[in-house]
Amino acid sequence: MRAPLVANASDLVASHFEAVPDRPAVFLLWASEGQPYLARTALLRRRLRRLFSERDRASRVLNLRGVAERVEYWLTGSQLESTLLHLELAQQHFPGDWPRMVRLRPPAFVRLTLDNPFPRTLVTTRVTTRPGHGLSYGPFASRAAAEHFQTELLDLFQVRRCEENLNPSPQHPGCIYGEMNRCLRPCQQVVTIEQYRTEAQRVEQFLRTQGNSLKDPASAARDRASTDMQFEDAERLHQRVARIAEVQAAGGELPRAIDQLAGVAVLPSCVPESVDLYFLIGGCWQEVRRLSLSEIAGAGLSMDHRLRDLIAALKPRGAPNLEHLAILMRWHGSSWRDGEWIDLEWPSKIPYRKLVNAIARVGRPAAKLN
Repeated sequence: MRAPLVANASDLVASHFEAVPDRPAVFLLWASEGQPYLARTALLRRRLRRLFSERDRASRVLNLRGVAERVEYWLTGSQLESTLLHLELAQQHFPGDWPRMVRLRPPAFVRLTLDNPFPRTLVTTRVTTRPGHGLSYGPFASRAAAEHFQTELLDLFQVRRCEENLNPSPQHPGCIYGEMNRCLRPCQQVVTIEQYRTEAQRVEQFLRTQGNSLKDPASAARDRASTDMQFEDAERLHQRVARIAEVQAAGGELPRAIDQLAGVAVLPSCVPESVDLYFLIGGCWQEVRRLSLSEIAGAGLSMDHRLRDLIAALKPRGAPNLEHLAILMRWHGSSWRDGEWIDLEWPSKIPYRKLVNAIARVGRPAAKLN
């Protein structure tokens, strides 16, 4: 986290706050003792004027005139930067109360329980990254969205939907899904553990490939049937391809296997003629990378060359962070989203052309504004 700008409260009152920029910021107001007051605002000068106004002490509106001694503030260029900075400061200064202050709703995930002898899926707000213990797929904006995707997913496979710890036996009563041939019925020992796990591995591959493990073979088979003039088979396979595409779409734009979740938010910067790049790798936001558009142009470097150097030097840090993922969901799905989001296949496939174009679009309004 970069160092804050600091101002004395007495100096602010005397100068009528003219020295404080009227721009988006996150700030801390410090008194002589006790915890600070943390907030974020779209217009810093106006907010401080309200907090230091000469209102009657009996007013219910918060008034810190004569109480606050020092103001620390960080100018921000985007809503995402403000939210991440507010979270970091809340965790640092309010270790016991920060969840109430940031008010982040944990995202939902669909988990495949690979550590169970008979794997199944479930919806949860927790993630697992331990090898062999399961695959977490998400994030989803709500539990309802995750449950909808889980239902659509299971219609393509024959894994169980029951929640019990199975004790397989031929005398097990089974369930309606087994009668409808939508479950392999491991509870009744119709299949072996190895046969059932093969089906579970197909589910895992579907999630890791965003559905392409099923869609690509079905598309190829449809094309062959069409070429061979087997039109009934081609129609049946076409309907299956369309069904797989529906399940892919039900997941939305963001959800991935958590260890594959990666992307970059291209955001306006608080520094003139600059763009901020926030990389999310493995479910964790990385330190901001700032690109000065004027410096790149002045040095005669291409944007593509500068990006390749920057990404090559990027060393991912941190395990999946639920707060970071909650912030991603809030920002990405909001009507006030500033900047652009680009999915990455980290580190094998980086869409440099798309990234350069996004930087140009985000940087152009910032250059005009500054």
